[in-house]
Amino acid sequence: MNVGVLVSGSGTNLQALIDRGQRGELGPANLVVVGCNVPDCPALARAKLAAVPSFVVDHRDYPERPPFDRALVAALRAHQVDLVVLAGFNRLLGKDLLDAFPGRVVNIHPALLPAFPGVRAQRQAFDAGVKIAGCTVHFVDHGVDTGPIIAQAAVRVQDDDDDEALRLRILAEEHRLLPAVVRAIAERRVVLEGRRVRVLGATPATDPLRSL
Repeated sequence: MNVGVLVSGSGTNLQALIDRGQRGELGPANLVVVGCNVPDCPALARAKLAAVPSFVVDHRDYPERPPFDRALVAALRAHQVDLVVLAGFNRLLGKDLLDAFPGRVVNIHPALLPAFPGVRAQRQAFDAGVKIAGCTVHFVDHGVDTGPIIAQAAVRVQDDDDDEALRLRILAEEHRLLPAVVRAIAERRVVLEGRRVRVLGATPATDPLRSL
């Protein structure tokens, strides 16, 4: 399964995918391209170092969403992408891209959805005083972090945490969870049934995926 990753920032989740792929731990998932909407995005350097092709579609060149989405679709299709992974991509996707890859766009979000959708989710959780935070990998739909949940990982909030310490611990779980989900999808073990998702063969003892 050919995987295209869309990024906008530092690219640590992209690096987790690159590292797992280089160790042969992504199964049949093959990272074929990295796309970005920010020309000087640090994640592009990670792709270059790993010899992964990349492209830039600068959102500032597209005042409206549909042409921007169509440009992304064209770039992804040029690399024969089967699965689109949003790994810190800071633009909402519209109908054109989601229709081009139906049920084949996933996102990593730094909160236990449906709690704390949108931006600065870790800070939202910290400010709310929750005792358990975490991260979620979900299918992308037309809402904001509202798509069906594939897998989640929990992080306990410590009494001496600040929002940065919590963010880093959540990020460590993202680096573990996202590659596991990508591999499971490539192995055809992720089954979408309406709003519910089943991950076949996933148990805490045998698989890094776990739903909490």
